[in-house]
Amino acid sequence: MASEFVFAPPPVVSVPVAGRSARFAVHRIYCVGRNYEEHAKEMGFTGREPPFFFMKPADALVVVDAGQTGTMAYPTLTKNLHHEIELVVAIGKGGKNIAAADAHQHVFGYAVGLDMTRRDLQGEMKKQGRPWDIGKAFEQSAPIGPIVPREEAPQAEQAPIWLQVNGADRQRSTVAQLIWNVAETIEHLSAAWELQPGDLIYTGTPEGVGAVVAGDTLVGQVEGLPALQLKIV
Repeated sequence: MASEFVFAPPPVVSVPVAGRSARFAVHRIYCVGRNYEEHAKEMGFTGREPPFFFMKPADALVVVDAGQTGTMAYPTLTKNLHHEIELVVAIGKGGKNIAAADAHQHVFGYAVGLDMTRRDLQGEMKKQGRPWDIGKAFEQSAPIGPIVPREEAPQAEQAPIWLQVNGADRQRSTVAQLIWNVAETIEHLSAAWELQPGDLIYTGTPEGVGAVVAGDTLVGQVEGLPALQLKIV
């Protein structure tokens, strides 16, 4: 007998895979904090501090197909919405206590993502020693483009990464500047959680984060992956 539910369950959250009809079903979204040295400095920190993580719900994704412009509603409660461009790693094989040397066996592919942040709310939570969820884990806070399978994007972890707002540069670096690279991040992350197929890892943002307002158009890219274009409405 089929299961019955009190209300209709939501559809599975998924992301398109470049060149394939099958989609990537999303399990969890992990985010790495302050994982580029220059961004750590602009946030008031220095050095190669141990990595730390926060999470967003899967339905925070704004999924944008290649060549399309997605939309994100300017969120409530904030007057300081910030952009953070990131390489996203899609996990295709789960595991716990994964060694860095084995980490790439667990990577399905890569995408371009934005970790949108209500910076004023995050800052207030930091002052009070409280969780950041209200600043990070709100609706539409995780725009993402199509996932490119790993074998089709061999340079993604060394590639230039950049973001423009209304055609002007805001962030520009290379993924090679990550403090904790993808393999090391997977090693640390899988020591704390058992990774599952469908997990996404937002690997951190370079320096140059800043505010956007309604009407702004953001274009972000990791070279070799489809650009992510988003309009704030």
